[in-house]
Amino acid sequence: SVEAIIVVLGAYCIDSMVVLVVKRSDKDQFLFETSCGASNDVVIRTLVKIWNMRVKTELLAGALEELAKYGPAKPESEKGLDEIQDQAQVAEGGAKPDRGKGYTPDPTGNRTGEAPSPQLQEVLKKVAEDAKQCISNAQVRQKVPLTEELLEEKLQTIKGAVTMTFPMGLPAYDPIRMALEDEAHSKEIYGEQQLNPETAQLWFAGKEFLRNQTIGDRVGKNEKCKIIAKLQNPGSGAPAREPAVSEDERKAMMAQYFRKTEEMKKLAENNADDYLHSSWADSSQLKRSLNGTGDIRFR
Repeated sequence: SVEAIIVVLGAYCIDSMVVLVVKRSDKDQFLFETSCGASNDVVIRTLVKIWNMRVKTELLAGALEELAKYGPAKPESEKGLDEIQDQAQVAEGGAKPDRGKGYTPDPTGNRTGEAPSPQLQEVLKKVAEDAKQCISNAQVRQKVPLTEELLEEKLQTIKGAVTMTFPMGLPAYDPIRMALEDEAHSKEIYGEQQLNPETAQLWFAGKEFLRNQTIGDRVGKNEKCKIIAKLQNPGSGAPAREPAVSEDERKAMMAQYFRKTEEMKKLAENNADDYLHSSWADSSQLKRSLNGTGDIRFR
């Protein structure tokens, strides 16, 4: 099966709670709270559910912004740039369609361009931004854990905003409606990003978290622990080693190296100027001294 990776970068304990930094990449991560006595099976199932809900929220937030700009989706048979379709219709002797005052053409040709009113557009954009903030990795820096309840709240808010904007409902083929009505997190909608709670595996230090054991059986009973682990589909083997430094740290180190290099270049240039302007580097200085003209200055 195609691997779907979630890496647990670090864990530390606050008030007897193990806090996992669950990540797929440096820009895609969230916090999860558990305990050393928690069942591995329960933790894995919960992590998978949160991850799948997070993928769903991310997809809906992006689609909601498109809905606010360009309106509902077109049926598959009508997808394409409206301008080209209009020209073809006129060429066949038909009249050019009247797109209306609020028409905004979709550059991808996937949506009708019939955007909602400006007020409802703002509602959709705010709801989308709020959902993105909820799943942003900024929550990790602020030490805000991600829960099923919080994600469910955001999904219900998205559903309410869509219902308020389109009381008659979106077309059955619109990706937003399909995602909202899909409870099984099917691969047809989300692709290989989804994980299976029955088969997903959690690894740490080259060893798997066995489902019939607890978190403490793998990481020990020390409540102040830090681990590196990986949640993945079966058959992927032990996780690859994480980089010694994060992407942000690497960028900071490269920037510091560049600054030091520039400073050394300027220092070398200054030293060369000092050498060329010094009297002992002047090949004519000895001759002028013997002639007694060393102190003469021309103005």
